Amino acid sequence: MTQFHVRKVAVLGAGVMGAQIAAHLINAKVPVVLFDLPAKEGGRNSIVTKAIDNLTKLSPAPLGHKSLAAQIEAANFDDHLEKLRDCDLIIEAVAERMEIKHGLYAKIAPFIAPHAVFASNTSGLSITELSHGFDADLKARFCGVHFFNPPRYMYLVELIPTPTTQAHILDNLEVFLTSTLGKGVIRAKDTPNFVANRIGVFSMLATMHHTQAFKLGFDEVDALTGPLIGRPKSATYRTADVVGLDTMANVIRTMDSKLPDDPWHSFYKAPEVLTALISQGALGQKTKAGFFKKVGDKIMVLDAAKADYKASDAEASIDAESALRQKGWANKFKALRDADDPQAQFVWACFRDVFHYAAYHLEAIADNARDLDLAIRWGFGWSEGIFEIWQQAGWKQVVEWIEADIAAGKSMSNAPLPAWVKDGRDGVHEAGGSYAPADKTMRPRSALAVYQKQYFPDPIFTENFDANKGETIWENEGLRAWTQGDGVLIASFKSKGNTVGGKVIEGVHKAIELAEAGFKALVIWQFKEPFSFGADLSDAVPALAAGKMDEFEAMVKTFQDTSMRIKYAAVPVVSAVRGMCFGGGCEFQMHSAATVAALESYIGLVEAGVGLLPGGGGCKELALRSAASAIDGDVFTQLKTVFQTLAMASVGSSAIDAKELKLLRGTDSIVFNSFELLHTAKQVALGLAAAGYRAPLPAKAIVVAGEVGIATFKASLTNMLQGRYVSEHDVEVATRIATALCGGVIERGSVVDEKWLLDVERKNFIALALQPKSQARIAHTLSTGKPLRN
Repeated sequence: MTQFHVRKVAVLGAGVMGAQIAAHLINAKVPVVLFDLPAKEGGRNSIVTKAIDNLTKLSPAPLGHKSLAAQIEAANFDDHLEKLRDCDLIIEAVAERMEIKHGLYAKIAPFIAPHAVFASNTSGLSITELSHGFDADLKARFCGVHFFNPPRYMYLVELIPTPTTQAHILDNLEVFLTSTLGKGVIRAKDTPNFVANRIGVFSMLATMHHTQAFKLGFDEVDALTGPLIGRPKSATYRTADVVGLDTMANVIRTMDSKLPDDPWHSFYKAPEVLTALISQGALGQKTKAGFFKKVGDKIMVLDAAKADYKASDAEASIDAESALRQKGWANKFKALRDADDPQAQFVWACFRDVFHYAAYHLEAIADNARDLDLAIRWGFGWSEGIFEIWQQAGWKQVVEWIEADIAAGKSMSNAPLPAWVKDGRDGVHEAGGSYAPADKTMRPRSALAVYQKQYFPDPIFTENFDANKGETIWENEGLRAWTQGDGVLIASFKSKGNTVGGKVIEGVHKAIELAEAGFKALVIWQFKEPFSFGADLSDAVPALAAGKMDEFEAMVKTFQDTSMRIKYAAVPVVSAVRGMCFGGGCEFQMHSAATVAALESYIGLVEAGVGLLPGGGGCKELALRSAASAIDGDVFTQLKTVFQTLAMASVGSSAIDAKELKLLRGTDSIVFNSFELLHTAKQVALGLAAAGYRAPLPAKAIVVAGEVGIATFKASLTNMLQGRYVSEHDVEVATRIATALCGGVIERGSVVDEKWLLDVERKNFIALALQPKSQARIAHTLSTGKPLRN
């Protein structure tokens, strides 16, 4: 495969998708030029500059940090086409109309560099038709790259070739999308709406059809088609609201116009209720009204018969819920089919028609069954794919049920199941591959080298990556220390939520001891998110409740000693972080020689929420980092940010944001594909070892802000208390945090060492733990999982 360097990208179209694709590119440090039409009023680039500014206001945030918006270059199609010559990749994301796209293509084609890849982000138009009018050279470099909304968070990207797209173009793009942008790539065939939208939108259409047939309410349906069957909380109708009812209607329209011979064509129409809502301007979440709307604190649902909204309080029926609570899909489906309850019959009907549709169309839209299942999981948030569910329910039994319903006229189409479905098979997924109907083979996963970095990729239920779990070197109830035989020891927590309790602490010490004795490095990595929810407070509560303060203080001291053991280990300890990384888990990674964090890492020292302060060395480490980055000895200025972070129990909205909060170092690495995290962390660890790693020298000259710093922070807290923004206990907690960060009540500019800061931190942690209001916060959090404000 030829080397493909993406030094700069152009995104054509600054609408919702184009602007957010540009944002994600800039998150990944890929320079990007965002184009749109020249504005008729204001600056010529004002359409784009407004779109860029809006990126800083959206939720969920498209940008890893708001400051990145300034890195996106604004341009317009009349004045700046020369800028395209410097771009290695051009992604078009203008309106979903063939004539608009063709008009733009004719305008920009002369400016596309001879080596550049040109791609359309269309969600369903024919990629081959879009390429009409290109010369042979550009046709060879053109394809579809379909991001899902929102591009930062949705894992799926569909890669769609034309018959003339060169193979190496697709391979290069897949590597870039997978590793640089952190996406899961599915190669789709050039059919209307490709794979995920084709199947996912049909599933929604089938659900809407059966909603009417079984006379169910929209909130009833959402109660049945969400987490109860392994799908997102937004279920069906709330998902439609989030996507936008007009957007959904456009996708349906594409299916209607482009699939006239499809056996399900009569259903490719927007339901009357959908059309009515659109005509009223009720487009879903973006207009604050669709199938649902929020009135005050109440969620209201559309009553179609009255064309008005009513309180939403529907639940699954006893029979339907009982059936869906059965163990295993075979039992669930049998119970649903046997029940007389309309809700139960509805759920089976929805599954039956999606099974039927997916099997009938598999060969036309996807290479194999695994790609279809992963597309619907990654694009629509299903926990299991269509064929995964079917196979687990008993392939042949489900075939019999579907054929019986077709014969009885219950199915949405009387099209026969394809022959391959009934060739004696027991399913389409095996350990080594998934069925590809075009050549009747079991297709293995992609052999592209980029996937060798994914030791534990998102598996189909028949896949087993246990061979990559290596050899266990040592294990207790809290931690497994293991290796893949490359000189790196890996420590993986086993506690619930990967919390840090006594057994985990014991395991960390043992893992470091083993790594120092016979390995080049140690990596702390978890098999599943989160990295860690923090300290296991349930370990300490009994000692605290019994007034055993010596025992309690010893626990705190042990936690601090463990952080310091990580920091001063003789071999590099690297933390590989993804997902939530709170409290003690955050403190462990702060003391590592390096951290490698997935972009979607949510890192924070959140102890203030339970009436405490970071007691495992977190305050000490932030004081040290602030002193190290102080300009002209002005430590207090550096402490302002970290004080606010700790006092507000702030959590970074991304790994990029965590660097701004000083919870990650500027030198720490960020990985965009979390499935590459372990591989990258090991490479960082081995690199440190190869460079002759030595633990840092103990910090003995840390300048602190002292009592002047504490007094300044207390003054601001007094103002907040008077304004009733915080409670008296919040002030107490924040004051203790300030004391720990400022090095205690000593003269400003005093020089201390790490032990001093740890002692101050521990003293103030224990003082807070003794206070009844902090104990009430701890108890409330342990019992409810939610913070208490008192």
